[in-house]
Amino acid sequence: MTTKTTPLRSVGVCAGAGGLALGLEQAGFDPVLLLDNRTVTCDTLLANRPAWNVLDLDLVEFDPVDHQQTYDVDLLAAGLPRVKATASVRRADRDDEWEVLKATIMLMHGVRPRALLIENVPDLVTKPAYGPIREYIAEELVHLGYDIHWFVLNAADFGVAQDRKQGVVVAFRDGRLDFFTPPTASVTRHRTVGEVLGPSMADRGWPQAAEWAAQADRPAPTLVGGSWNRGGADLGPTGTKRAWARMGVDGGTVADDVPGPDFAWDPSRGRPGMMALTVRQAATLQGFPPDWVFAGRKTAQYRQVGHATPPPVGRALGEAIKAALKS
Repeated sequence: MTTKTTPLRSVGVCAGAGGLALGLEQAGFDPVLLLDNRTVTCDTLLANRPAWNVLDLDLVEFDPVDHQQTYDVDLLAAGLPRVKATASVRRADRDDEWEVLKATIMLMHGVRPRALLIENVPDLVTKPAYGPIREYIAEELVHLGYDIHWFVLNAADFGVAQDRKQGVVVAFRDGRLDFFTPPTASVTRHRTVGEVLGPSMADRGWPQAAEWAAQADRPAPTLVGGSWNRGGADLGPTGTKRAWARMGVDGGTVADDVPGPDFAWDPSRGRPGMMALTVRQAATLQGFPPDWVFAGRKTAQYRQVGHATPPPVGRALGEAIKAALKS
């Protein structure tokens, strides 16, 4: 006789396209509320999980008094915009990313979850320039009775074909941190771009797909979603584009489709001789399942993919947090 396991309850803020929420769902967390301030990302969440309770609202304006199902949940999870070291707690002109981080910490006062998970840039954990921000977070959470742990994960260690390092903050109350162990690598070797994307490159009969895949013999550089406010879809800054070019990929754009049978791949000709990745291929490199859909036009879809937490990382974090909460 099997006993049904009761899911743990979570709240997700800055939920984006749902990478973190999906991973946590796979680990056994049911979201009572997911919050994001972009309609297109909320549309994505509901397109994939119509039963999820999704709220289109800026986190800074959110008041848990109006959403009391969030009280005393097991986990508050936040895949926050990439905070900058210049967002010092002593500055008067703080930027939006800092305001969102501060709002997340302030939300702990009202929600009082058993655990907190924040995912952000690795520099938040490792660089001295972020010291004042770490001190602010620690001071607020310790005051509320939480114990804190900081660490860095690389998505490549969890089967994601991408060198994507993430800074992570977890906090527990009631002594649960003593039972927490950060996730360890789930794979013995890193998957390569060619291994993961080779089959899709052949979908339209491109005869050089296998040749391309054989030389794309390393994990992808970190996918970067870019600014919501300017520019089109591309795979990241100049250094990232150079890394893609070494694999024969045009990182300066995102394609509508994979190469057809007549495409002549010849990286020596520069961008005209290189193919670009599609949004779906970028999502595959992030570890999204093939049936996960993204709302909006191509640029908006790519922004969502590039900003997401890879679901396999979310799952690994969720399983580690669940183990601590149930110990």
